[in-house]
Amino acid sequence: MNRVNQILSHPRYRQALDKTEVLEKDREFCGHDMAHFLDVARIAYIHCLEQGMDVKKDVVYAAALLHDIGRYQQYEDGIPHETASAGLAEEILPQCSYSQEERRQIREAILGHRRKDKEPQGSPGLGSLLYQADKQSRNCFACHARKACSWPEDKMNKGIQD
Repeated sequence: MNRVNQILSHPRYRQALDKTEVLEKDREFCGHDMAHFLDVARIAYIHCLEQGMDVKKDVVYAAALLHDIGRYQQYEDGIPHETASAGLAEEILPQCSYSQEERRQIREAILGHRRKDKEPQGSPGLGSLLYQADKQSRNCFACHARKACSWPEDKMNKGIQD
């Protein structure tokens, strides 16, 4: 997990994480913080193992740690956060020894993490793992802000899922 730790300590990653933390300080809804990133990483990796997928653990974690890291740019500049996050990933990942193919895979997963239909049916990959884990990481069933949330009812987690 050396490469994952390189992401966590990367100055650009730390800066983006800090900016989002400041901008979400008073956010009543789900946040985009380290707890969320690690929840997504762990859930995605569990699904990876359960489905017998051939995706390296540190690639799954990299995608999860980076999938919402551009959220501050959405707040500040109106850039969709998946676009901003993919851009930041391209800036950070080469300096953390990820190969060009791994970077492509992570970037595509980040860009598609908000769309269930991003990958072809029957060939799930990192994008599917990230999408599913991102949604399952949210504990809507226990959220105090659930009634005011903009998430559609059919996306809300109303219980613990497999």
